[in-house]
Amino acid sequence: MERNETMIPILYSASETSFTSNGIGRLRDCISCIVTEERNGKYECELQYPVTGKRYADIEEGCIISATHDDNHDRQPFRIYRKSAPLNGIVTFNARHISYDLNNIILQPFTGTSVTATFAQINGKSINTNPYTFWTDKTTVADFTLDHPASVRSILGGARGSILDVYGGEYA
Repeated sequence: MERNETMIPILYSASETSFTSNGIGRLRDCISCIVTEERNGKYECELQYPVTGKRYADIEEGCIISATHDDNHDRQPFRIYRKSAPLNGIVTFNARHISYDLNNIILQPFTGTSVTATFAQINGKSINTNPYTFWTDKTTVADFTLDHPASVRSILGGARGSILDVYGGEYA
């Protein structure tokens, strides 16, 4: 039985940002690739790959795996953060959605009066390089205050006073 090409994970270098090519290569020897997505929560990928696989030597922590995560076969990028020891010739790689990189981007304190104004300030208030862009189709008006330095990911959601808490909605 031939596998559907859209189902085969693709390996990219740690610095990739576009995910439009076949990157380093398709992981055709992949044994399993399971994506776990929780609404506004955990978003991870677990890939099992044989040590005898064609691309095994290329898979390293920090590399990015592009994998399908839904019935529409939409691809999402996941950064590898852990590699297990081989067990019966199989290695498990754990990866987090690329949005977890937002944990490493720190914001200066700021205020916003609407969700669009708040999103507009994120890049300008980033202390370190922020390659991400933010937009919303919401028009909620409410005061948002970040009174101490914090990571972009932490202010987006999951805590009291976060953008998600103040303005509501769901991230995609």
